[in-house]
Parts: sequence; structure tokens; C-alpha cells
Amino acid sequence: MRTPALFRRKCWPFLAAGLLAVAGCSDSSSPGEEPGPGTDGPGVTPGDGSECLGAKFLGTLGKSTVMVGAQMEDDTAKAAPFDVRYLYIAAGVFDSKDACQSCTSGCTSVGTSCANGGCNWWGCWQDVQQPPGDYVRGFIKSAQANGQLPFITYYEAFQASGYTEGEEQLKALNDAAFLGRYLADWRFLLKQVGQEKVLLQIEPDMWAYLQFFPSDGRAQSTPVAVKAANSTDCGTQENNAAGLGRCMIAMVRKYAPNAKVGLHASAWATKTDVSGNTDASFDVAGEANKVADFLLSVGAGDTDFVTVEASDRDAGWYQETTGNAVWWDPENRKLPHFHQAFTWAKAVSTRLNKPHIWWQLPVGNMALPNSKQKWRDNRVDYFLTHPGEVAAAGGVGMLFGAGNYEQTTPETDGGNLVKRVKAYKDAGGQAACVKP
Repeated sequence: MRTPALFRRKCWPFLAAGLLAVAGCSDSSSPGEEPGPGTDGPGVTPGDGSECLGAKFLGTLGKSTVMVGAQMEDDTAKAAPFDVRYLYIAAGVFDSKDACQSCTSGCTSVGTSCANGGCNWWGCWQDVQQPPGDYVRGFIKSAQANGQLPFITYYEAFQASGYTEGEEQLKALNDAAFLGRYLADWRFLLKQVGQEKVLLQIEPDMWAYLQFFPSDGRAQSTPVAVKAANSTDCGTQENNAAGLGRCMIAMVRKYAPNAKVGLHASAWATKTDVSGNTDASFDVAGEANKVADFLLSVGAGDTDFVTVEASDRDAGWYQETTGNAVWWDPENRKLPHFHQAFTWAKAVSTRLNKPHIWWQLPVGNMALPNSKQKWRDNRVDYFLTHPGEVAAAGGVGMLFGAGNYEQTTPETDGGNLVKRVKAYKDAGGQAACVKP
């Protein structure tokens, strides 16, 4: 079962807004039955470092071990040797046909002037005297100054559409005027990236909705005004979701040639949420293949990586606020558990022939009191003490971040994430390839 859209909305102004991505809600235990962390020490499983899918990808980034990163504040970014820092671009786009040339003159979003920095468009979330886009340019420079790779999640289709999240928002994609502004915004973002080495994630959730809602689960079944919206970049593409995905990926190659780009694989896109599955006989790999095949139809074969996720929120938050227990068993005895999640992710990577990055992993830990911004979860402790399992499944990165402002953050977790990252790095990190 998917997290209701009502719970998934996000706040955006001036911060990298937490994406409230879909998460499994199947009960794996009763409230109060909280699995322990099941971890001891850094627990790095050594690999032989031989050539493999993950190693090739990491090599293009100047890396040789599984990356670790987060959505975090400046002080946290400097507190541990993180490889990656990530940011959300979410909220809205400009009202004009193309990107504003100035934040202070004639630039509006949903009718609100951007002159005071308070409009919906991310391009003016900055000192408005600076040229639009300084928000992103500054983020890239800040991450690079800390020796970190910038990772940007572009999540604008729902936020800018004005429609209810889910099936309704897809209607906006066939509105040539809206889609024209949307693709112009995407082009503008890519131009801010320019020649820099940046990781880009395109529209988490949207690809899952495009598979979930058509009765046949095909990208070609959702009409999208691709050619009319952007004849320059998309004129040869199909007028459907497949054409949209392929166009957006091609635009990365054109405007940000050194960037690495990936789509998001959602465990619920097939109408069965594998992340919460409790049936030991369920064909996890088969379900993953369905998601991967859909992503291939929208252009994933031309990407560099795929993103996967565990949950958008801490398990303790779900337990205390909704009564649902969404824990993954760290002993891997009772479903749902970590090994099932890694099996699913490995199948997605294998089908796509792309390494995967775990993104937006919840930040909570078992020492927290289960109250606002200090919720319990066991993902940080498990992932960072079992990186060999991550690598063996084809994972090349573990990125942690809150799903909304109620969740645990790297600044409210009592220092656990920073401590775990330091231990992981002190142990030498995890080679991308692990001997079978």
C-alpha cells in the first residue's frame, strides 16, 4: 500500500525540501515490537575490487568505494568525510514561457512576484540581486568545496502542476503550455549545472505513477504533449511518457554533458509494494523486472544509474503517528527485511544493467525517543555496518535524508549518522565488487 498523497506533500522555501516519496505500509510487527539495530561496529565486508558494473560507474566519478552522502546542513557536511551532498528542486516554475532573466523584474510564479525572494520558483531562492539560478550554482560550489559530489533531485512535475498528486497530476503533462514551461525549467537547471560533474535524479514518483495508473502499465498509454512543448529538444520524440523520459535524458547530454543522470525505481509501481511484502513465496525479482522494463521503455537504458529507496520516513514516526509498523527486520528472519530489499534492488540493477544508489534513507536510530524530529529507525545502522551487502546487490551509494520536516535529520539524530560515516570511512570503505 502506498503512503497517501496527503502525507507526502512537502514544504519548499529556501531549503532543499524533503521529498515525501512512496513507502511501504505493510505491518511487519505490532506497535511496540521495535527491531534492534542488529549491528556491531563498522562491519565492512571486503571485496576484491575487481572490475564490475559498480566499479566502472564509481571510477567515472573518481571513486573506488561505495559512496555515502546525505541531505544536510553546512556544518554537518564538514563534520564527516561524506562523498555526496544532495538537494531537492521542488515547488513550482516561472509563469513566463522561458526562464526569467532577472528575479527583480517581471518574474512571477503562480502570480507571485519573485522580487522579494518569496515566489515558488527555485531560480530565485537566493539573493534576488544575483542572476536566477544562483541557488543551484551556489549549492554545487559548496558541495565541491567540501570535496563532495553534488546530487540534485528534480521533483517539479507534481509541485508545479496544480493538480492533486498521483493520477490527476499526469493530466498536466498533456498541457503543451504547462509542459513547455516545465521543460524550459529543466533546461534552465541543466544550464546551471553546465560542465560540472553532478548527479541528477529525474522526477522520483512520476515514473511509478505513469506505470501504476494505466491499466496496461505502459508508458505509451499516457499522452504527453512532448513535441508541442519543446520542439527544439523533443521534436523527434513520441507524444507520450516514453517520449518525455527520453527527451529529458537527452537534454542532460546536450546541456550538462559531464553530469550523471538516473531515474527512480519505486517498489510500489506495479501495484504491489515489495518493500512491505510478507509472503516468502512472492517473486521479488520478477516484480522488480516489471519496474525495470517500464523504466527501459522511458529511456533508462541511456542513463548512468538508477535510484532506489527504503522509506521516506522513519519507522518510529509511522508507528507512533499511524499505528503502522514498517520495520525491516535486521536479523533477516521475518519479512519484510533487508535481504528482501537488496534482492529487489539487485534485480532492478541487473535488468537495467545500471548500478543503483540508495536515496533518501531515513536517518533515525534506536537511541532516539520517538518524538518530533527524533524518531527511531534502523536503516542508518544497518546500511553503514553491512555495506558489503549493499555492494553485492549492485549498490554504489547510500544517501540519507528526511522525508519531511517532522522526520529525523542529520542535525537531530544525536550525531549517529556522522559517527557511522566516520567509522565506515576509517574502516576503508566498501569496494564496489564483492566476491560471491
